[in-house]
Amino acid sequence: MTKILLIEDNQDVRENTAEILELANYEVCTAENGKKGVSMAKLTKPDIIICDIMMPELNGYDVLLHLNKDKTTASTPFIFLTAKTERIDVRKGMNLGADDYLTKPFEERDLLEAVASRLKKHNFLKKEFSRNIEGINQFFDEVAAHEGMESLSQNRSTVSFNKKAVIFMEGNAANTLYFIQKGAIKTSKTTESGKSLVTGLFGPGQFVGQLSLLTNKGIYRDTATVIEQAEVFEIPKADFTTLLFGDKLISNKFITMISNDLIELQEQLVNMAFSTVKQRLAKVLLNLSKNEILNNSKNKGINISREDLASLIGTATETAIRMLTDFKEEKLITIGSQREIMIEDISNLEDIALFG
Repeated sequence: MTKILLIEDNQDVRENTAEILELANYEVCTAENGKKGVSMAKLTKPDIIICDIMMPELNGYDVLLHLNKDKTTASTPFIFLTAKTERIDVRKGMNLGADDYLTKPFEERDLLEAVASRLKKHNFLKKEFSRNIEGINQFFDEVAAHEGMESLSQNRSTVSFNKKAVIFMEGNAANTLYFIQKGAIKTSKTTESGKSLVTGLFGPGQFVGQLSLLTNKGIYRDTATVIEQAEVFEIPKADFTTLLFGDKLISNKFITMISNDLIELQEQLVNMAFSTVKQRLAKVLLNLSKNEILNNSKNKGINISREDLASLIGTATETAIRMLTDFKEEKLITIGSQREIMIEDISNLEDIALFG
């Protein structure tokens, strides 16, 4: 049974509100002031909290601040009850993270609809969506059912690209976010000297182009090229913008979905910046073997051009080839007939990555 915590100092309001909720088949816990409400929230772990603003001990704003500091209660849906109708008071509560508010006196229907709406949205936010086209479509369809999100388009489509095809070009207008269903894609930038620098490798379940859609210039920051025949799902910029700058909670969910592993990537880049070429090569090979973006399904070899490998470790192609030869002679790797790279000694390769 769904559990609701009601924090209200007025006994009549508290008892009447609790009765309405109990008749609607909710389990209700009550607290007569903010201090007791905070303690009860941490003890009972309610599914939703309804809280008055003006109370002794702790007011509603302070209750929300206290609960937001505790990770076990920070994400609990929170509805303010207030006799104040001034816009500034309502806005203050929403800015602190409240999900909704009801102005006293309220109708029974308004109370129950607010509770049902918040619980529905919270359940949606907890839901995990598959990292495939079906899961992404399900996410969009469920988001579209929420108020204010009806404008999401139905123009999302799946497109196939052959190997070496360019999906978008550096400097072109950024109008689409791409989700990779199948295959592998690399992104690269052209340096001032005219050389191509690989900026990322992406595979199934990852998004490409999201950072470009956020720039004020509205152009792609790099070029996306297919390195293994790909199927990608196209999401229009208008939908991207609606999800990112609309409802706060849905926005957080969307950001989590499209962020890929950017934090992990940033940490890898920082570590690589202070490593030798030998260490960087070892780290890149280990990373590529784990994420399987370029792995050959038959022999688990890493399929990557020597130019792209050199770009990833920040060195000349000749140097990368020479290092690969050294690794081969040390029996750390073997090279297949299609020039795929197979890791043979993970333990020693990890030692090199850490200690050089």
